[in-house]
Amino acid sequence: MQAIILAAGMGKRLGEYTQNNTKCMVSVNGTMLIDRLLNQLKKLNLKRIVIVVGYEASKLVSHLADRQKELNIEYVENSIFDKTNNIYSLFLAKEKLKQDDTLLIESDLIFEDKVLNLIVGSKEPNLALIAKYETWMDGTMVKIDNDNNIVNFITKAAFRYEDTCEYYKTVNIYKFSKDFSANKYVPFLDAYIKAVGNNEYYENVLRIISFLNSHDLKALPLDGEKWYEIDDKQDLDIAEALFAEDKDIIRKYYGRYGGFWRFPKMLDYCYLVNPYFRSSSIIDEMQANFKTLVAEYPSGLKVNTLIASKCWGVKEEYIIPGNGAAELIKALMEMLPGTLGIIRPTFEEYPNRRQPKELVTFIPQNDEYRYSAQDLIDYFSKNHADNLLLINPDNPSGNFIQFAEVCRLADWCGKNNVRLIVDESFVDFSIGWENNSLLHNDILEKYPTMIVIKSISKSYGVPGIRLGILCSADKTLIAELKKAVSIWNINSFAEFFMQIFTKYEKDYKKACAKFIEERADFESKLREIKFLRVIPSQANYYLVEILPPYSANGIVIEMLKRFNILTRDCTSKSGLNAKQYMRIAVRSHEDNAKLIEGLRQL
Repeated sequence: MQAIILAAGMGKRLGEYTQNNTKCMVSVNGTMLIDRLLNQLKKLNLKRIVIVVGYEASKLVSHLADRQKELNIEYVENSIFDKTNNIYSLFLAKEKLKQDDTLLIESDLIFEDKVLNLIVGSKEPNLALIAKYETWMDGTMVKIDNDNNIVNFITKAAFRYEDTCEYYKTVNIYKFSKDFSANKYVPFLDAYIKAVGNNEYYENVLRIISFLNSHDLKALPLDGEKWYEIDDKQDLDIAEALFAEDKDIIRKYYGRYGGFWRFPKMLDYCYLVNPYFRSSSIIDEMQANFKTLVAEYPSGLKVNTLIASKCWGVKEEYIIPGNGAAELIKALMEMLPGTLGIIRPTFEEYPNRRQPKELVTFIPQNDEYRYSAQDLIDYFSKNHADNLLLINPDNPSGNFIQFAEVCRLADWCGKNNVRLIVDESFVDFSIGWENNSLLHNDILEKYPTMIVIKSISKSYGVPGIRLGILCSADKTLIAELKKAVSIWNINSFAEFFMQIFTKYEKDYKKACAKFIEERADFESKLREIKFLRVIPSQANYYLVEILPPYSANGIVIEMLKRFNILTRDCTSKSGLNAKQYMRIAVRSHEDNAKLIEGLRQL
């Protein structure tokens, strides 16, 4: 068997990465794609490797002459690489294609070793590796029958999003027998180029063959094996996370702060959202209006303030909507004078916006990081702060202070010239949640300097629309914050969500009730894992201590590598004692069962 590698393209979409070298010489985590591929092919004991070169060919040949001397490499040059496409590169290598069974591989791929083992180890003589369609995929799609015969190649013109459940993406790794190449593929390749030209794709020839009711070419679907096609900078960034070494893998994922839909079938147990409200018909209504919303400007801040007022029942002069709570947190922290009292461990978005010397920090002195309103009153009576932040329920501890006690704390703050900031982004996950919110005009007016912040992303499970609110009866403060944000600070999708939400309030209440039931079941399952000490929570996550000899970092890495589940290592979080901790989100019952099974296997 031999391998033919197509490496003639310019890779323009990679910008400066391919300005002076060909696409396959781009590095992923310090290793060039071509070196990684050739090192994988070495293990197969192939008779030869044919590389079709073009753009910056001399640099590639020179590089491989120094690095891959033990391999039998032959080159075919596509001198008009800038005027042709990959069909012509393969056409130039057609005589070599007819001489042996062949692995045909495109050089912009990265994949784990077992991918090659699958295709080489199959008894089928002619195979196309395929993967179930995911939203990040682009390029050639196919449909297959129950016997894994490819029945159609889907062109871009014929692509229909409503049919994607039936689509598979070609991985661009093929196995052709010598007989298939010589007697079927190459004759059709010759005829196609003569009739259509050389600025096409070699898959088009396979598409024609599939139209003849030929079952010569079988499909081999991948089953979770890692691979990625690198066409642009974002692909390169994602590939570096997917194929990172253990020492770097967590940094590569955590540093993305979301966008995990680009990672096929990964379960995200880091980010914290309501798993049930997104199944409401509110999402269907938003989808039905997608084309209108994406094509139209949103209303300005004045109108969106009115809609937010309607949605949460708070006076217009008391509320401001934001591009996520993060926008409002930033504006508020930059505006408030004086010191900020915080409870650690905490959500670091608030203290990160202040100078360290401005922070007055309380740390609960117990193993479950529990504290009460009285604990805060006692501490901050002795350690004054101009502003006091209460995240309730707290993140990551899950500590919760009941409504009456929060009001007692607010009363103390008012009498002691302390501005209380309550972040109740997780309050709708607490038991009795409908009576736990401070978002009522009479409560805001009773404590006129108090500020209440709520992330709609978390409670309502819609982080992609970026929506949050800040409320206070301090009308001067609200007016100043409105000056600090953009007139179009939220998009049309967030505006439309607020516009229609009241129609779906019953769905939301059902979703919250269902969540609370699921959390109780999830906690009982977590407590069965012998290396976890589970800390009680009234939020949609649990802080768990990892017991020796396990480590949080080790578990996070193993869960990601073995089960494609991303969890949060909290060990280095300020305020935690010198032990190992993870924060585990609560997702749907089906997802939680996968996490529990993974932990049991560890």
